[in-house]
Amino acid sequence: MRIAVAGSIATDILMTFPGRFKDQFLEEQMHKVSLSFLVDELVVHRGGVGANICYGMAQLGQSSLLVGSVGADFTEYGEALAAAGVDISHVRICQNVHTARFTCTTDLDANQIASFYTGAMAESREIDLSAIHASTGGIDLVLVGADDPDGMLRHTALAKANGIDVAADPSQQLARMDGEQIRELIDGATYLFSNEYESGLMVQKTGWSHDEILSRVGVRVTTHGGDGVVIENSGGILAKIPAVPTPGLVDPTGGGDAFRAGYLTGRAAGLDHEAAAQIGCTLATTVLETVGTQEYSLDRPAFLARLASAYGADASDTAATTLKLS
Repeated sequence: MRIAVAGSIATDILMTFPGRFKDQFLEEQMHKVSLSFLVDELVVHRGGVGANICYGMAQLGQSSLLVGSVGADFTEYGEALAAAGVDISHVRICQNVHTARFTCTTDLDANQIASFYTGAMAESREIDLSAIHASTGGIDLVLVGADDPDGMLRHTALAKANGIDVAADPSQQLARMDGEQIRELIDGATYLFSNEYESGLMVQKTGWSHDEILSRVGVRVTTHGGDGVVIENSGGILAKIPAVPTPGLVDPTGGGDAFRAGYLTGRAAGLDHEAAAQIGCTLATTVLETVGTQEYSLDRPAFLARLASAYGADASDTAATTLKLS
């Protein structure tokens, strides 16, 4: 299965606040918040949902095409992705702007306050998915992740026009998009990814009930943080997978991207929803225990041992054999 991942490519600026955000907010002053957090730590990492997902898939041995728009400052980042096994030949380079920036502060409870500078990402709407589809011999599935909203809509429309299955993953852009745009993105998708909060936001903004959304997509995958993942379709629940225990949690950024990478890798290899999600949850734990979203190099024996510990030896053996990880 040839998978393209269309989504943001960004530099992550990650900071740690040695306190709790909730202790800083005054209920009676919420209409005029003015806060500054003194942080103890700052690190700069490569990120962006599209790049994160492709990187995770490459760690599992699954090839993918990264589709996105970057600035002229992308050279070093691009070399690192290529070295990891990511196909960056269809990344659009813009000479007059910077690659997007994600700035995020995390508190002691793993709550986050973040902002995102779009930069070159705003030009992803200029990418022609039809041309990529033709030049690569055909794309089977495109994940449309958080990116320039117009670009997301264009990718979705071109995928449908070319008979390419869509995995809709609007995530952070749900806050930016209106109901009509969200309906356009998710209607007819083969997969719909979201977390629990985003699931409720989709209902509110689209005006469609949970059941109606299920009737309009093939499979809905909803992550619930430490409570695991629920996978369902219009016929009911296909699988409920508990999360892998993460006693060494250091950074929640990128866990969802890693889950998608593992799940799609499993599905591309022909695994059922449960087995694919188990791989996704285990890869997510690897990222949650690493500062940064692409700062890990997968230790395959340790990964398989973690998978076996969480889901049993059969699950580990299946992943090892199917994905050729042993």
